[in-house]
Amino acid sequence: MTKLHRTRGVALAGVLLAAAVLAGCAGGSSRPQPAELPPNLALVGVRQAWQVRVPPVDFPLQVSVQGQQVTLAGGDGTMVTLDAASGRELGRASAGAPLTGGVGSDGRVSAVVTRANQVVALEGGRELWRQRLVTQSYTAPLVAGGRVFVLGADRSLSAFDARNGARIWHLDRPAEPLVLRQAGMLQAVGNTLVAGLAGRMVGIDPDNGNVRWEAPLAAARGTNDVERLVDLVGGVSRQGNVLCARAFQNAVGCVDTASGNVRWTKPASGATGVAGDAERVYGVESDGRVLSWRADTGDRAWSAEPLRWRRLTGPLVLGRSVVVGDSTGLVHLLSREDGSPLNRLTTDASGIAATPVVAANTLVVVTRSGGVYGFVPD
Repeated sequence: MTKLHRTRGVALAGVLLAAAVLAGCAGGSSRPQPAELPPNLALVGVRQAWQVRVPPVDFPLQVSVQGQQVTLAGGDGTMVTLDAASGRELGRASAGAPLTGGVGSDGRVSAVVTRANQVVALEGGRELWRQRLVTQSYTAPLVAGGRVFVLGADRSLSAFDARNGARIWHLDRPAEPLVLRQAGMLQAVGNTLVAGLAGRMVGIDPDNGNVRWEAPLAAARGTNDVERLVDLVGGVSRQGNVLCARAFQNAVGCVDTASGNVRWTKPASGATGVAGDAERVYGVESDGRVLSWRADTGDRAWSAEPLRWRRLTGPLVLGRSVVVGDSTGLVHLLSREDGSPLNRLTTDASGIAATPVVAANTLVVVTRSGGVYGFVPD
């Protein structure tokens, strides 16, 4: 279920709009029931290799991948680093408070955001520093180049020194009346920091916060604040200098980050991020259709409907598959060529909490009850 916060100027008022109903994102009796799934054909061999547990996940978790390691967190602030090949725990730390955003990591320093609007940086189980933010954040901090970058829910942006937490710069933008209570877009491409600010992909100098270019993916339309919401959501496809992203319930598009030029945009009505390869971009619509667009033109490649109304996560491209999780705890592997089902994996019944990731040739999935599962080719 997508939730919103209402803003006042550049600061959040802290008023949570209860269960905002947004074009297929909300539940209730008006939502169509998903069709019964056919028997699993298991056309690609996959087996569960390991399982561990962390505290329940009740915030917009983003799992960090660094080489063969994955770092994730429970909602209570517990952070765990695992060896993806074996599931062995490599490190554990705590932010000491419930979380709203995380986890960002460069393999040494990890960072999260707490409900008290503090960004906390840790290394080797030890807290390095914490700094209070001027707003809430639901996006995992980006740890790169010796700095920690934090995207606020009002789409302000701050940079901190990764070693001591000193604020390096802060960028404010005109605040939107509503902001999403989910992760936004924040990505490093070469020596450019790329963030989603309202309906624009914005290239920023990471040294001083100066804006280098702005590329509009979507323009606000409609008669009320909900209809006019066009935030760029977390989860992008990167091929070289080209980034593709989703504007919430509005469009999918790709931008050449070397020049800031928009390559293409296409109407789309989803609320989760995208993934891609050299030929296609993949995304999930709010009704559960899985779509594929040609990476060069944006033309529709295929549409798969068997998972409609299953409340899917963002997609992951893995081998010949596009991987998505659903709200019942199932993980679906679909063909990259036409969206047909290749396999279906079972976790617990609490629902998949984050977009699946891959590390060390292992598919890693986290559930809302805190189950962490590693799947490998059979």
